[in-house]
Amino acid sequence: MASLTSAETKEFLVEKILKNYSNILDKASGDKLSIIKRVKISKPVIYIGMGTCGIIAGADKTLNAVEAFLLKNKIDAEVVPVGCLGLCSAEPLLDVQLPGKARLSFHHATEDKVEDMLNAVLHHTLLKSNILGQFKNESHEDWPNIPYIGQLPFFARQHRIVLRNAGMISPENIDDYIAHGGYKSLYKTVLNYTPDKVCEIVDQSELRGRGGGGFPTGKKWMVTLSTGSDQKFLICNADESDPGAFMNRAIIESDPHHVIEGIAIAAYAIGAKKAFIYIRSDYTRSLAILETAVQQAKEYGFIGENIFGSGFTLHVSIRQGAGAFVCGEETAMIASIEGRRGTPQAKPPYPAEKGLFGHPTIVNNIETLANIPTILENGPSWFKSMGTKESRGTKLFSIAGKSVHTGLIEIPMGTTISDIVHTISGGVKNGKRLKAVQLGGPSGVCIPEQNFGTEIGYESFLEIDSSIGMGGMIILDEDTCMVSQTKYFMEFLQKESCGKCIPCREGTKRMLQILEEVTRRPREESAHQTLERFKGVVELESLAAVIRDTSLCGLGQNAPNPVISSLKWFRDEFEEHIFDRKCQANVCHDLRTFFIETDVCNGCNICQKKCPENAIIGSIRMPHFIIESKCTGCGICFDSCKFNAIYFK
Repeated sequence: MASLTSAETKEFLVEKILKNYSNILDKASGDKLSIIKRVKISKPVIYIGMGTCGIIAGADKTLNAVEAFLLKNKIDAEVVPVGCLGLCSAEPLLDVQLPGKARLSFHHATEDKVEDMLNAVLHHTLLKSNILGQFKNESHEDWPNIPYIGQLPFFARQHRIVLRNAGMISPENIDDYIAHGGYKSLYKTVLNYTPDKVCEIVDQSELRGRGGGGFPTGKKWMVTLSTGSDQKFLICNADESDPGAFMNRAIIESDPHHVIEGIAIAAYAIGAKKAFIYIRSDYTRSLAILETAVQQAKEYGFIGENIFGSGFTLHVSIRQGAGAFVCGEETAMIASIEGRRGTPQAKPPYPAEKGLFGHPTIVNNIETLANIPTILENGPSWFKSMGTKESRGTKLFSIAGKSVHTGLIEIPMGTTISDIVHTISGGVKNGKRLKAVQLGGPSGVCIPEQNFGTEIGYESFLEIDSSIGMGGMIILDEDTCMVSQTKYFMEFLQKESCGKCIPCREGTKRMLQILEEVTRRPREESAHQTLERFKGVVELESLAAVIRDTSLCGLGQNAPNPVISSLKWFRDEFEEHIFDRKCQANVCHDLRTFFIETDVCNGCNICQKKCPENAIIGSIRMPHFIIESKCTGCGICFDSCKFNAIYFK
């Protein structure tokens, strides 16, 4: 079956949108639409995951190898770069779809494996060593004895709404998005609902903001809609700055038009004619994809003047941030967009009443906005059917750290932490013992295994003094030092503080100093200095409480969280560092004590020559010794010994 040209595709899709869009896409009928959706194909289609995670794993080299193979063997096939499927630890991912056959997915498809993989599948034979699974489609014949992707433990408990197109369609092809139902909700909204009705539907769905605070989205919109002003704004917060979090980036790189459609519906609901997408400048690939998507949406008439002939006008602009963590706070972000220094402002007034350039402004993050099209498509009751009574719908989490599987997941609210860690993520790799989960980024909390039965939800997390945050989840194993981990996050937060308010600026600095003293071996310390050090440790919790209660914005208010949670659940590790001057995980270098195994040492003298503190004594060809009082724990001797005679504990 012949493929459609780009011009024919656009003409066909736009015509159906303007005439009878809903019926056409709901039925998904007609040869033209089947071709665009790649349900019916006349030649092989090869999909390659080209998200940032895939490129880091070598997907760009895989793409080159695929193109070289097709050219060498004179094979006519379509190559489609797609976004991230979510299973980042299996990248690069390569899918092959033959005419009439199910789409087959291969994991760890590095460039050296491409030729063997394609040779096998094009001849209807399989190399099962790298097969991930196949995608179920009633129109396609299954491959025998190959599991469905949806049956794999990583995907089986997910419910993909925001991620429904992730890894499945090309993020740089608007036709793909439209053919899979894209912009149907926008069409339905602007031609059938008034702005207040849209706010009411979103409020009835009980969607809460996915940026961490969990404020009801519909109620927030109603405030801006009811506030009188000659101009209103919508800001999409794509400034993802938490270490270990990559949800925003993955959504943009997989399905940018889903975000743009959500932005357009939200802007219509609050009466805004101008929307901004705020994204950090070092997300170069995300930026390029987003810019392409915005331009395509303009060309098709989904944003711009008089959308669908409804009289609704919306202009979307992209603003690049410099990467400041504090600009994730809405008032700091507004200041940055205005061209001012990104520092938080006191509230009230809230941005919903007085925000960008003094006008009512809604700030929603990408995940919140990406839920909007499906809510308008399926109704509030459908959305409320998922999750728990207090927390409806689904939530995205980025899984990083020491788990077997890492990546991006979307699970229904009410799923337990244990389900995520042990089932979806496959537990801890290398047979190590699980210690905790760091949730919510640097200003989040460490949750011990005894609380893994807690369900994902806003209220349920409050019961264990935690919060969902953006959804960054880092799996920690027995080799993690909780004191060092806390110090790392505090160092990050202290560096990222805007410095405007004293509690955050000085308080985080003082907490970091105390943690540095805890992880440093005291040398030549006077009795007075020892007393001061212990006094600081004793006052750590009260200092954290003051910072939390008196800081201006969310950064300062949440900065003590890692300290408070670590002290609560892992106090024994702190006491070990403070009183025994030991680090069980051997992470804190200053607390390591080095020894020389005299039976193994042959007196080569290399360690003695390299020791910067002259802490090693001994004669050539005789066993050497380390003077503990002089040793700083730098580890140079350990690294230089060729005979494994030096060890530490």
